[in-house]
Amino acid sequence: MKLIDSIVTQAAGIAALRRDIHAHPELCFEEVRTADLVAQKLTEWGIPIHRGLGTTGVVGIVHGRDGGACGRAVGLRADMDALPMQESNTFDHASRHTGKMHACGHDGHTAMLLGAAQHFARQRDFDGTVYLIFQPAEEGGGGAREMIKDGLFEQFPMDAVFGMHNWPGMAAGNMAVSSGPVMASSNDFKITIHGKGGHGAMPHMGVDPVVIACQMVTAFQNIITRNKKPIDTGVISVTMIHGGEANNVIPNSCELQGTVRTFTTEVLDLIESRMRQIAEGSCAMNNARCEFHFHRNYPATVNTPAEAAFARQVMAGIVGEERVREQEPTMGAEDFAYMLQAKPGAYCFIANGEGDHRAIGHGGGPCTLHNPSYDFNDDLIPLGATYWVQLATQWLAQPTAAR
Repeated sequence: MKLIDSIVTQAAGIAALRRDIHAHPELCFEEVRTADLVAQKLTEWGIPIHRGLGTTGVVGIVHGRDGGACGRAVGLRADMDALPMQESNTFDHASRHTGKMHACGHDGHTAMLLGAAQHFARQRDFDGTVYLIFQPAEEGGGGAREMIKDGLFEQFPMDAVFGMHNWPGMAAGNMAVSSGPVMASSNDFKITIHGKGGHGAMPHMGVDPVVIACQMVTAFQNIITRNKKPIDTGVISVTMIHGGEANNVIPNSCELQGTVRTFTTEVLDLIESRMRQIAEGSCAMNNARCEFHFHRNYPATVNTPAEAAFARQVMAGIVGEERVREQEPTMGAEDFAYMLQAKPGAYCFIANGEGDHRAIGHGGGPCTLHNPSYDFNDDLIPLGATYWVQLATQWLAQPTAAR
């Protein structure tokens, strides 16, 4: 593995920052302390900053030896927010805030980009500009979208943008990237069935919304197996059914909620249309009334081919070709998708291991994302920071025609 020596030397200090961030988690658009820490370190290292995009976002501006005169620029993005969940770990850097936890490794993502920033502050052996994007509110707030709305790409024009996420369950020392869709779109629905309540022993006197709800749940799966092409990926999960208050009373209404995930807009359009038809048709044929709400959250995260291939080449130069894996698409969602809709780029995975890195005092659960026993693997910091430095430096070194 070819790591940058100066990054390895400074890794312990960056890991301490990571643990400090982990101990003080902040939810979406509330990342004031985290943003202050990032801004303080960048300023301390002589890197100019811009604050306030997307409410709490921070952008570091690193000009190369030409002062950025050539006009070429690349963006590197890390997310900063935590999750609204209780941590079960009890080690020294466990969350000090009840109901808040860095259970997705955004503390580590921030730390790896800070490690790269520290190196860039000392070594600017490139022409052009590197923008260090510390983004708020990935966990449901759409912080990437909000930074773009506030002028991220107008104020900081860049040729491409790259993101990275730690990936538990993959052996540390490996990385993964692929072209095309790598994370799904995230969408949710809420369906309220208005029937006619009555006595459970006399169902013919009412309109049972629970029976209609059960018909819908089953029919929705026919969309996946019988309406879309088998090779097109899609998921419909009804995750909540609310209705009724007593075991002998047919309720007036029943509510279904859940999530839909796809990799393409075409499949999403099909699923939303058919779900609406099924919901409204099921209610109509049973003399009930339907309220159907479908909300599209994050779009699919789609890597552009040239940038994914470039990222793979950089990874291979660091960890070796045999440790660069194909990135298996996941039905999880990521708001970096908004940046990839606006700019070419690639979103990659860096292996977080199986959890053996966790200190004494970790919870009894697995070290998986969004789990109360999760903790980021600090051993990744030198690798992640080296990747960022090599990616940006090599990207800016390409002939203009190659990009």
